[in-house]
Amino acid sequence: MFHPNPDFTQLSDSHTNLAGTAKEISELSDIPRTRVYDAIRVLEAEGLVSVQHGNPRRFRAVSVVEATETLRLQYLDRIDTLQQSLSTLSKPVTKSDSEPAEVWTLNNRNAIESRTIELIDSADAEIVLVLADEAMLSHRLFERLESAQDRGVMVIVGGSSPSVIAKLSEELPSIRVFESGLDWLTGPHIEGEAAVGRLLLTDKSNLFVSSIQPDGETGVDATEEHAVYASGLRNGLVVIARRLISTERLPQE
Repeated sequence: MFHPNPDFTQLSDSHTNLAGTAKEISELSDIPRTRVYDAIRVLEAEGLVSVQHGNPRRFRAVSVVEATETLRLQYLDRIDTLQQSLSTLSKPVTKSDSEPAEVWTLNNRNAIESRTIELIDSADAEIVLVLADEAMLSHRLFERLESAQDRGVMVIVGGSSPSVIAKLSEELPSIRVFESGLDWLTGPHIEGEAAVGRLLLTDKSNLFVSSIQPDGETGVDATEEHAVYASGLRNGLVVIARRLISTERLPQE
């Protein structure tokens, strides 16, 4: 079992039912007795070691199940505390804050997926999403799009290949799906040239577009994804995206 204290990790991995005096534990685990005392003091405070008081004292590690649950609760509590602390640092967005044009970059596939979901969840009126690769599709994405439509947001989803369109139509039967006419999303393929992975426009003022990197064998490597986020009705990138999407043959209700 992993624990920040390396002595506990060594004890739990090598001797699951290890119990005894500090001397016996030291001899069994090859950990110096002084370090055994130091480790036990810390682990006892965390509820990971029980102590039988006597002369000499005997120590026993709690079961793996109990230790895992104790650590899980500790880390959940720390995560909650961290989330609350970070929330206090967030400044509420006001109308004046949202006016200036902003452009941000984002890397890491998981972070890009999370930002996509966040933008979908925060949309008030309209979501237009164009996907160019099946690697961009996920059950989590489908669920959030359906949830957005259920709360009254107009959701339109496009694909740039027959396989993507077929998957979207299958997974999102109640959402309008269209075939993208933006040929620049997929090609023609140029060696070394990145391809567009996703293009998301929400409420006509928030743009999120990602690129997936070329791969010598399969054409693109969707696991390496980079994205740009732009916001603001007057933002140049957002304006261009609105005009490009306006050229699409979007399905009508």
